[in-house]
Amino acid sequence: MKAEYPTGLREKKKARTRQALSDAAIALFMEKGFDGVSVAEVAAAAEVSKPTLFRYFPAKEDLVLHRFADHEGESARVVEAGRVYGTAPLDALYEHLLEGLERRDPVTGLCEVPAVLAYHRLLYGTPALLAAIHGYQQRSEEVLAKALGGDPLVARLAAAQIVAVLRVLANENVARLTAGDPIEEVGRDAVTAAGEAFRSLRQGLPY
Repeated sequence: MKAEYPTGLREKKKARTRQALSDAAIALFMEKGFDGVSVAEVAAAAEVSKPTLFRYFPAKEDLVLHRFADHEGESARVVEAGRVYGTAPLDALYEHLLEGLERRDPVTGLCEVPAVLAYHRLLYGTPALLAAIHGYQQRSEEVLAKALGGDPLVARLAAAQIVAVLRVLANENVARLTAGDPIEEVGRDAVTAAGEAFRSLRQGLPY
């Protein structure tokens, strides 16, 4: 037990450092634009060397996508957890989405906090980040397909559709909030849209 404790502390310290680096970078990117800030500027703002920065984030885009890191395998985890209670994958994912909308989870797009909206504008308004998001979505599809199980091709096709639906729903919420629509109205419509989307998925997918 004692031998593992320092390792836990080291991992916590690394996580805090990674978060601090990402936060410093995103603040600069929001102020000057992603392409207007160099890695050297990020390192200077975070008071670390460039080699240290690259040890935590191999690519500049990773500094921004770090906020998505915990969500990359989220759908897969939801499916696996639901299976423990005998909940069908699509039902588990639908319930999880509704819970996220209710608590205004930023990943659902239903969050009007100015900093969150600014982050989304940065993310979806930068070509290099959009390309990086594609890789993130691909990895999400792969782990979700494994969690769904069954025929590999069917699982991959299903995972691609599910990830696409979640992305479109979130993007619609962000677009409407950015346009100034009241969050209460957007929230009601988001729940309705989620119901329609998952109804369509259930009709076409064997999950």
